Amino acid sequence: MEEDLIIPVKIEKVQHGINTVLTKDELDQLEQSQKELAMIPGVEKDFVGFKEALAFKESQGNYFRVNTLGYLGKYQFGRSTLRELNIHNSKEFLKNPLLQEKAFLANLEKNKWMLRKEIKRFDGRWIKGIKITESGILAAAHLGGAGAVKKFLWSYGKESKTDAYGTKIEHYLKKFSGYDLSDITAKRKPVIQ
Repeated sequence: MEEDLIIPVKIEKVQHGINTVLTKDELDQLEQSQKELAMIPGVEKDFVGFKEALAFKESQGNYFRVNTLGYLGKYQFGRSTLRELNIHNSKEFLKNPLLQEKAFLANLEKNKWMLRKEIKRFDGRWIKGIKITESGILAAAHLGGAGAVKKFLWSYGKESKTDAYGTKIEHYLKKFSGYDLSDITAKRKPVIQ
């Protein structure tokens, strides 16, 4: 089955009208991770807060974004992950916010299944100065895949993956720590309906 290809375009940074309590000069002085935290709109530490904070980090919440590597939508899915979720038409996926939300939930359920043993064993422990939590583990899996997260945890931080833009798994483990995802059911084969 041949898939319609979407050609990545260079994305320019756009100001989305998000107000911060810091001036531009103060923001410029902060480290990148602190800038990101200062710019994220306030969210609760629940599933909705988790998915919106992750979406903001991935695409600034833009359903129609394609990054320079071809990752798609609000949550920046790769085509291989979409195929695993039985989504084969990238153009249709990109045009369909509801499908993107369903895919995000299904991928989260799948990652929770794949990482259930690691969540049970490592939740609440500290690795490389980072408190490991279920939400941090699942966010890191969104960034680098469940296998990379397993390697990081079982090596106690000695094996760490970095994405093409230089973001380390540790960054997501820390940044997305402490969200309550207890209502998310681990599913071996989630179905998108």
